[in-house]
Amino acid sequence: MRETCDVVIAGAGPGGLAAACHAAEAGLKVLVLDAQPQPGGQIWRGEARTGKNPLARKWLTRFAASSARFRPGARVIASPEPGVLLVEEGASSFAVHHGRAILATGARERFLPFPGWTLPGVLGVSGLQVLVKDGLPIRGKRVVLAGTGPLLLAAAATIQSHGGEVLYIAEQAPAADHWRFALQLWRHPSKLLQGAVMTAKLITVPTSTDAWVLAAEGTDRLESVRLSVRGHEEHLRCDYLGASYGLVPNLELPRLLGCEVSHGAVLVDERLETRVPRVHAVGELLGIGGVDQALVTGELAGLVAADRPIPESLARAWRGVRDFSVHLARHDAPREELRRLARPDTVLCRCEDVPLSALEGCTNLREARLYARLGMGACQGRTCGPAAQTLFGWSGEDVRPPCLPARIGSLRLPPPDVSPSHTSKS
Repeated sequence: MRETCDVVIAGAGPGGLAAACHAAEAGLKVLVLDAQPQPGGQIWRGEARTGKNPLARKWLTRFAASSARFRPGARVIASPEPGVLLVEEGASSFAVHHGRAILATGARERFLPFPGWTLPGVLGVSGLQVLVKDGLPIRGKRVVLAGTGPLLLAAAATIQSHGGEVLYIAEQAPAADHWRFALQLWRHPSKLLQGAVMTAKLITVPTSTDAWVLAAEGTDRLESVRLSVRGHEEHLRCDYLGASYGLVPNLELPRLLGCEVSHGAVLVDERLETRVPRVHAVGELLGIGGVDQALVTGELAGLVAADRPIPESLARAWRGVRDFSVHLARHDAPREELRRLARPDTVLCRCEDVPLSALEGCTNLREARLYARLGMGACQGRTCGPAAQTLFGWSGEDVRPPCLPARIGSLRLPPPDVSPSHTSKS
């Protein structure tokens, strides 16, 4: 089976939706691919069903009214030749022949190992938030959140609104860095307002900078957490621990296509075109910046794809969100103490059950894969890879097809005489 389109967009989060709307409204044939069953990405997960978020509702409604087509459950696994993407969808696969590609693959949480982090009840900050939104019974449960950045406040607000008891928020950033970042928010009024609203809702929750998890403790599941809080150790009994240290971009697809990556972000020009002609990148792929950055860059890429002029207001907004992303990256950088938490028997690669001690003597990710099977499991290094980079300074590897685990049959390129399929927006 084959699809042909003017613009293919990988990712249906805010950035992908904004790009799709502009390109489709300009008359281009647009195809949007996403692994999730509904558009919205992780940040607007479930909003297509509930419509509680006004901004999400606005863009989802606009997307539904456009001529862009959406294929849910679709994952790009390879690019056999320029202008062609190979996509797996359930038990079948198809090829997409496109004029331009816009990559909006978003980001995932960065986990750093500590004793007990594999216990049931220990999750990522954002992961716990998503589960609560999807119906995890949290009412009356005691929750500790640890990590860095705005995700901590957002997750705490969600948990509290669903009846959970947030016992503590531990922000790893030093106090001086944290307040330096906060003082920069006057340049970004919407971020300042969001932060003020969430902080007001969480006024009764104990919060500290210079604080991080030392260990999660329990027998069959999480029972308590040991924290380092400004040089002192604290012990809290709890039911859930959300612990992660910011976000890292999902760079597998950009790397597969040959896009240049520097300092953990895809390099683009002012038109958001990567070093690969007619391939654009938006959102978190350019550095973690949140919804505002995703929408601004998505709009810009959609207009560029449609060969439409860029309003000065949009170009100015792009410069502003880029500035915020730089400040956030400095704030979220993991402190040195976090690199020394794991013990020799602490598991680093959960899929292959690889302890830290198994990496002794390895000097890069390739050796860790060959000698200890680090990153060889189902997640293909999406959890342990960024952790290993943070712990050891190992740089990312080149990505080979398939860039995601796939069926062998999905790697076969469909014959050219198969007529394009017709799909409808879900």
